[in-house]
Amino acid sequence: MAKSHDDDLPLVQKARTGDFDAFEALVQKYQRRIFGLAFRIVRQAQDAEEVVQQTFLSVIEHLDGFREEARFSTWLMRIATNHALVLLRKRKRNRAVPLVDDRTDESYDSVPRPEFIAQWRETPETIAISRETRQLLDEALDKLDDKYRLVFVLRDIEGLSTAETAEALDISISNAKVRLLRARLMLREHLTRAFGDESTRVFPGHEH
Repeated sequence: MAKSHDDDLPLVQKARTGDFDAFEALVQKYQRRIFGLAFRIVRQAQDAEEVVQQTFLSVIEHLDGFREEARFSTWLMRIATNHALVLLRKRKRNRAVPLVDDRTDESYDSVPRPEFIAQWRETPETIAISRETRQLLDEALDKLDDKYRLVFVLRDIEGLSTAETAEALDISISNAKVRLLRARLMLREHLTRAFGDESTRVFPGHEH
């Protein structure tokens, strides 16, 4: 398999030789991003800080095992995601919550149909930049099953490609696509109930 273009490779290769400055440069580049990812999974700042520390400790330990055909950032996000999920499972040890280990195939037939359909009172652009929207989005993310929330966080918030998201969560690309669609629809439903104009509501099954 051909190596992917990865701007981090020169630093990674130097870090492998024991170049501390190169490793520190990688830490400085990614620590805030990893904290943001971890916080969106574990929802507590102290736990997110622990994820950051554990992630870079794992990088030090396993850097020689990094396969350069994958992007370093994808490999790093997968390590961070796994550490965050370990902490999440500790909190939910008394609940059977499927996370990244759930590889059950999902189909588009399982995607829910919207129940609240209405025009938004303001433009999506105006709504997108409001503080209220960010708060509502965080609340809606908290209500999603973890397997849908994680795909949305990695794909739409962290900006990974669908293939990178699937690789980070160790699921198939088709499952990543279906879960992302489900997450987007459920989040849109939540936001539409908050920002939709009731007078324009169209009920499911009615022509519009």
